[in-house]
Amino acid sequence: MSGKRLVNAYKNIDKNQAYSLKDAINIVKENATAKFDETIDLAINLGVDPKHADQMIRGVCQLPHGNGKTVRVAVFAQGEKADEAKAAGADIVGAENLVDSILAGKVDFDRCIATPDMMGMAGRVARVLGPKGLMPNPKLGTVTADVATAVKNAKAGEVQYRVEKNGIVHAGVAKASFSNDQIYDNAKLFIETILKAKPSTLKGTYLKKISISSTMGVGVKVDAANL
Repeated sequence: MSGKRLVNAYKNIDKNQAYSLKDAINIVKENATAKFDETIDLAINLGVDPKHADQMIRGVCQLPHGNGKTVRVAVFAQGEKADEAKAAGADIVGAENLVDSILAGKVDFDRCIATPDMMGMAGRVARVLGPKGLMPNPKLGTVTADVATAVKNAKAGEVQYRVEKNGIVHAGVAKASFSNDQIYDNAKLFIETILKAKPSTLKGTYLKKISISSTMGVGVKVDAANL
């Protein structure tokens, strides 16, 4: 959104007001007027300190309507598991050849899955995949013997989330072309998933602030008290 259009959009929004989730979605969708299909993003501020292991909020959320993103999936597997991954729709399946490709700088995928027996091999490229958030991890369901299900979930719009050092969790939960109800369903489930992840040891306020926006559009506060 151009600066002028953004200014005009904000004229109709009270920046200090927190809207219901449905009203916030209506506002964001109405102002998502770029020439491409904008992503609808949620930003959730949490009262956690990720430096403490028990406050590291991380996991996956299977959105009911997917997130509208085309996900390229790479799988470390061999033999029958490699065949299962290919049949499930994996874009890249390999072993030594996948390691060589990644070390050569070719990381043209959005999700990386590995069978347990291939984690030693995947570990050889951890320094490349780790900083990109692509390293297979059992907690995220990306280290598994059931590669077919993992690939299908990734392709269907499974969202991985991880709290940043400032306590914020970001996620693209839909596209602007989705219906208001679809965006609401996805956003509501993601927020509920984060609420359920509250550490039992946490003292003080867990959910501080929620805002929703589109890629080029306005950011709107969501009334967290009524969720």
